[in-house]
Amino acid sequence: MKVFGDELSVAALRERTGDLSSVAGVREVELSNGVERGVRAVQLRSSAGLEVEVLVDRALDLGPARFRGVPIGWRSGNGFRHPGLHEHNDEGGLSWLRALDGLLVSGGLDHTLFGDEVDAGHYRYPPKQTVAHGLHGRLTAIPGRLLEAGEVWDGDRCTFRVRGEVVQSTSFGEHLRLTRTIEVDFDGLELRLYDVVDNLGFERTPHMFLYHLNFGWPIVDAGTEFVAPIAETTWRSDSVAEQGVSYRVQPDPKPGFVEQVYEHRLVADDGGRHRVALIRGDSTLGVEVSWDADTMPCFFEWQNLRSGQYAVGLEPSTHHVSGDAAARADGSMTWLEHGESRSYRTTIRVLDGAEATTAARDAIRRVAGQPD
Repeated sequence: MKVFGDELSVAALRERTGDLSSVAGVREVELSNGVERGVRAVQLRSSAGLEVEVLVDRALDLGPARFRGVPIGWRSGNGFRHPGLHEHNDEGGLSWLRALDGLLVSGGLDHTLFGDEVDAGHYRYPPKQTVAHGLHGRLTAIPGRLLEAGEVWDGDRCTFRVRGEVVQSTSFGEHLRLTRTIEVDFDGLELRLYDVVDNLGFERTPHMFLYHLNFGWPIVDAGTEFVAPIAETTWRSDSVAEQGVSYRVQPDPKPGFVEQVYEHRLVADDGGRHRVALIRGDSTLGVEVSWDADTMPCFFEWQNLRSGQYAVGLEPSTHHVSGDAAARADGSMTWLEHGESRSYRTTIRVLDGAEATTAARDAIRRVAGQPD
């Protein structure tokens, strides 16, 4: 393993410390103050300086993330609210915005994108002819059940693993389960996310899934470049034309900035993966996100460049921006029968220094270019 610049065997490392957690490790904690009180979390820390918190009681989403003490994930100011404080139908379905904070906020499991009221006749419960959804669904406010948090050894190689499950269910409605596994190598610069969603119920059930991956300062700063192999941009929010801010190079924070959202159609690499990156203007630091193109074929870029909210979101998605009702109408909705499942693999990798950022940019460029 590479530890503080040296290649060391496990035996050599153990000779130098009585506890490997002095170098890297896994730790279970519970947040204890304010709106976060009672939220369980698991801290993952690699010897390369990658740190991330898995929020067990927030659907096993990802909270704070740092690299050598430098924040990577975005912080909105909301805090990681205890799910008991969440009111799904409040504020016209926009209450999800009060739960938006941290590196990853997942949308799903039966609905993503903006709120909608859709047919519920497939559940065969006469008092429930329709079901109303808020922004990005119910998932993020459901506590998870922790199944595993610890070290996995393969010879001299060590991986830190967190595994748990989140069940979204109601009588006479959906009964979906998310099983999530998160891994970081002992000396790793990347986080690997493996998700499986399966239908535990006996009714045919819609399934939609989205990762709201949020990056803030100092990765996002004036001059930060969004790099992606874009075949075409199929949708833009009205704010793009009104504000004229580049989707590709970020400006300084702007007071009163209205979020800009794009749906980009990406080109997959030879391995069937979509790859995008955010790279600082000085090329000293960046992040690359990659995922399986066949399971999450859609992608949104979210520019929230408002002062005090400054962030860029990279959002792999199972469905287009037109949402739930449109997916049902055009036949693109994913329906899971009893026992059926869908699997997802995503990697978030820190790009440390000019050599790493240049290599990532060049690799994406070899897949496809992108419009100015």
